[in-house]
Amino acid sequence: MKTALSDILLQKGFITQTERENIQRDQPLSVHWDLRSLLYLGVVLVTTAIGILVYKNIDTIGHSVLLVAIAVLVLSCFAYCFKQSNGYQHTKINVSEIWSDYILLVGCLLLLTLVGFAQFQYNIFGNRWGLALFIPMVLLFISAYYFDHIGVLSLAITNLAAWAGIAITPAAVLQQNDFNEERVMFAGLVLGVFLLAISVLSQSKNIKAHFAFTYRNFGIHLFFIFLLAILFYYDQFYILTFLVLTTVTFFLFKNSIKENSFYFLVVTILYFYIGLSYVAVCLLSINSIGNLYGIILYFIFSGIGLMAVFKNLQKKLKVQ
Repeated sequence: MKTALSDILLQKGFITQTERENIQRDQPLSVHWDLRSLLYLGVVLVTTAIGILVYKNIDTIGHSVLLVAIAVLVLSCFAYCFKQSNGYQHTKINVSEIWSDYILLVGCLLLLTLVGFAQFQYNIFGNRWGLALFIPMVLLFISAYYFDHIGVLSLAITNLAAWAGIAITPAAVLQQNDFNEERVMFAGLVLGVFLLAISVLSQSKNIKAHFAFTYRNFGIHLFFIFLLAILFYYDQFYILTFLVLTTVTFFLFKNSIKENSFYFLVVTILYFYIGLSYVAVCLLSINSIGNLYGIILYFIFSGIGLMAVFKNLQKKLKVQ
């Protein structure tokens, strides 16, 4: 009697008992997300390969030829997507033709390559670097909404953040590569609030409500990162900044509980813990051995408490 392959894999420790039972069950096993992940990886590799090709052969092929070739590819990708599209809709579009998603992503990534290459080689926008980001940003947002593509939306939001950083930063700061400028921190904070507001509006107005998670994800990280940067930078006002952090954390915590979102709960609590730890270290300034022991004990017990909070929330939200 032949031993089943699943039994051999179990004996050699390659799979667990649960995985063995899943293999042996009669129900089909979905590989949908595995295949989609491989396709997205393929998109990244293709666009990266084109970028390397441009970089390696720019002198032998010629700038104009490369520019035209990339432009043709971009137009071809968008032409195919327009042909397959059913037009704009406020709600989520169920795409029957799966290749459109990946071809659109290729087209958008190549569009960024095209604009960057044109600006670098021909300086078509002059010293107005903001335009080199603003124009593709607008095109990416239009594409994301028209074709209902969350991946392109993420590219557009990333471009928005880059454009906002350049738009409010003086040229001297860019040339000196000094991004400790206060206005950068406040711009990031405002952008985070803006993205969180768009997330709320998307759901309340039911305009691409499924985009709300992406907006919120970018917004919450931007907001907390730059609020913590302000907390660290303006150490003379750390108590006031910490009160703002606590207030925002409370509202986001309540909202995450309401939406049953364990991910946003974890993110919110972790950022708050970083701010709390900074304040604790400030209050227990290391000017004696006793305070040093106090800081060590704080991190030990607060770390244990943090794990207990996560475990309790996991049970409360019934997260597997």
